[in-house]
Amino acid sequence: MTQPILQLSQVVKTFPGVRALDEASLNVYPGEVMALLGENGAGKSTLMKVLTGIYHADSGDVNYQGEPVSFKGPRDSQHAGISIIHQELNLIPELTIAENIFLGREFTNRFGKIDWNKMAEEADKLLARLNVKARSTVPLGSLSLGEQQMVEIAKALSFESQVIIMDEPTDALTDTETASLFAVINELRAQGCGIVYISHRLKEIFEICDRITVLRDGKFIGECPVSDTDEDGLIEMMVGRKLAEQYPRSDVTPDGISLEVENVSGHGVEAVSFQLHRSEILGISGLMGAGRTELMKIIYGAMPREAGTIRLDGKVINPVSPQDALANGIVYISEDRKGEGLVLGLSVKDNMSLSALDKLTHWGKIQPRDEVMAVDDFIRLFNIKTPSRDQIIGNLSGGNQQKVAIAKGLMTKPKVLILDEPTRGVDVGAKKEIYQLINQFKAEGMSIILVSSEMPEVLGMSDRTLVMHEGRVCGEFDAKDANQETLLACAVGKDANEDAA
Repeated sequence: MTQPILQLSQVVKTFPGVRALDEASLNVYPGEVMALLGENGAGKSTLMKVLTGIYHADSGDVNYQGEPVSFKGPRDSQHAGISIIHQELNLIPELTIAENIFLGREFTNRFGKIDWNKMAEEADKLLARLNVKARSTVPLGSLSLGEQQMVEIAKALSFESQVIIMDEPTDALTDTETASLFAVINELRAQGCGIVYISHRLKEIFEICDRITVLRDGKFIGECPVSDTDEDGLIEMMVGRKLAEQYPRSDVTPDGISLEVENVSGHGVEAVSFQLHRSEILGISGLMGAGRTELMKIIYGAMPREAGTIRLDGKVINPVSPQDALANGIVYISEDRKGEGLVLGLSVKDNMSLSALDKLTHWGKIQPRDEVMAVDDFIRLFNIKTPSRDQIIGNLSGGNQQKVAIAKGLMTKPKVLILDEPTRGVDVGAKKEIYQLINQFKAEGMSIILVSSEMPEVLGMSDRTLVMHEGRVCGEFDAKDANQETLLACAVGKDANEDAA
């Protein structure tokens, strides 16, 4: 077997109250893609931060190209030939694409001044390699989230590293952008680079990776070739148990209309109408840019409504702000939990109770005992892994942050719960827990809208599914009639009734 280009052995890292890494190990081989898998909180990101010098291990060894190393920080590891593409973007929207890619490493001419033309030329080459159509001279903030992620990847490629770590690189990418990334990964593999690929999308693991390493609770569980396992085997390694049913939809008879949306337009959404029942999960599917999130934000009052009517329990409502929607019993859990859903510098408790303070207030004062009891109840209900309710939420794993974001909405005791990409960046074990909680709320009479880019999730959990295309609803399917082929055909603009005609 080829010797590893990078080897981490028995790495231990502790934080107050948490043993994040417990003799974790990882081998990365030249010319191969190593998948690093595990539930949220398994230690994947912590191990990568130890490698790149952001954290210093309490014990253990790191060997790179056959030599022991201990990097002082990310710049040190980059200089040695190790780059990391973070799940959270580390870019500056006000700067151009080229300025972001070469920030701190600008090309200069013989007079010591920045060579803007050279910098733009080299940036354009990187963008072309990734099939990004934007010119490198445009501001980064003018790009979509997926395009910004591609710029983050271009920045990592600019270092010409021997080892590249990709942490959830396709999280915000379209299928076309993902295909472009996979083409570059194959190119890097052929050049002898070692790649660490962190993802919760198991389908991608079998498509692009050569080997798999699994961590659980900070411990090394095993390493094996991709060809030696299957999806069920991977899930069992990751969670330590079998997940009998990935999408546990419950059959509950809907009970009357809760929400009515009639000819609603605004912000790219055109004349959308639908009804939502109590004890129902309504899936919203469609390609990126179809208007799904915009429609939800209009209903929530976070985007202006230009036309149309919204009724809740038969009464016309006019939410012009999130506060209006919350007061009426509508909660929206954003797809961007860090940008719109949570305050990363506050504690778990403060984040969770933030939208429900009026329900925890008596005679103008917040009741600390009631707040603590409510928060602790949700920590238990959601199985949130945190040392305490006072832990800063930015220190939790992505999956646990997502659980807090959902709990924050539920503390307001809503009638309608809108979940926008609720399991993005969440491991399979935590997904199952979130699905079971959704089913519980459904059984209790809550009306739920589930917006998701993952068709199996929409198909597996929804009682009905609406498909959007270019700002309009182009199809509606009952659970028994829906499949991936019909949803995709509708999502690309094919008439849902075309085949029946």
